[in-house]
Amino acid sequence: MTDEFDQYGFSTRGIRAGTLRTEQGEQSEPIFTTSSFVFGSAEQAAARFSGAEPGNVYSRFTNPTVNAFERRLAVLEGGERCVATSSGMAAILTACLGLLKAGDHIVSAHGVFGNTALLFGNYLGRFGVETSFVSLTDAAAWESALRPNTRLLFVETPANPLAQIADIAALAALAHRHGCLLMVDNTVCTAALQRPLSLGADVVVLSATKYIDGQGRCVGGAIVGREALVGKEVYGALRTTGACLSPFNAWVFLKGLETLAVRMQAHSASAQRLAEWLGGQSAVRRVYYAGLPDHPQHALARRQQSGFGGLLAFELDGDRAEAWRFINATRLISITANLGDTRSSITHPATTTHGRLTQEAREAAGIREGLVRVAVGLEDTADLMADLQRGFDAL
Repeated sequence: MTDEFDQYGFSTRGIRAGTLRTEQGEQSEPIFTTSSFVFGSAEQAAARFSGAEPGNVYSRFTNPTVNAFERRLAVLEGGERCVATSSGMAAILTACLGLLKAGDHIVSAHGVFGNTALLFGNYLGRFGVETSFVSLTDAAAWESALRPNTRLLFVETPANPLAQIADIAALAALAHRHGCLLMVDNTVCTAALQRPLSLGADVVVLSATKYIDGQGRCVGGAIVGREALVGKEVYGALRTTGACLSPFNAWVFLKGLETLAVRMQAHSASAQRLAEWLGGQSAVRRVYYAGLPDHPQHALARRQQSGFGGLLAFELDGDRAEAWRFINATRLISITANLGDTRSSITHPATTTHGRLTQEAREAAGIREGLVRVAVGLEDTADLMADLQRGFDAL
């Protein structure tokens, strides 16, 4: 799939890849809002259902608009196949359903998105899949956590909200030495800034709700990887369980991919300026952003990413009450837990995105009560600084 577009740059692929025009000759992809498709004969219907003949069957697992999004994203991520899902969490669940079985073991980093940790720790465990959590940056901890039945290593990089960076190539090598798969959540960077598959990862999952949409309109997710893994095992799980992406949302995401490169560059530039400014504030203990030279994995991030992204966090010199007072004093930045929007957002991770974790799990992940997360949008950076200054003035 990727060979046809190897000669083109990222932005060209984000605009042109995956498009199959109908006989109407449309310039922009149409939305196929249909639940089912009509066959020319009973014989053709049987061939389509059996897989002997390619083509559309039912929009739960074959829809032209969704397929166009899948083809384009596969090209951008450098994978052979993409399966689109109804949300980012559905992507992780569907990938696990397709690749794991009872008795398997997962090793995951501490500090993954709160619902991901709950999915692994609470729900997959009910069906006989156990998970161990380790420090994202401790190579020895990953190695020591491996068991004979370990099937999957899972990492989110940069991690939300502390912007820790995983060494994808090193984890891929570790996984493959022990017969495991490496799955990387690429939501924060997207393929515009990072391509985990090219670094050795086996599967990429992401929430298209975030930067791929880019304007906070729709919910969706995606899984990208090799045909043998994603095209067979994961697609089979989606076809059966039905966590499918709607055609309208797929169309919105197609439009988002067309501007993804320029938006990610702008998010990164604004976040860099904001992180540097926050580092000079006396009320801030620490700023978490990989673009800062004093970030522990700054050099690693420079090697495996082409930009540092739009997500940052900072720890105030105070407790939950101080963090809430700071957040409540802002007027421009939206108080919401979503990220990847043109509109900047601010939230308190300990009581929102990671609020359902135990206090012990939050502490292990470094999610403390004074931590504030900002997803930097596309507003003027000076206006964002002025708004955050209201928070500092309120302390």
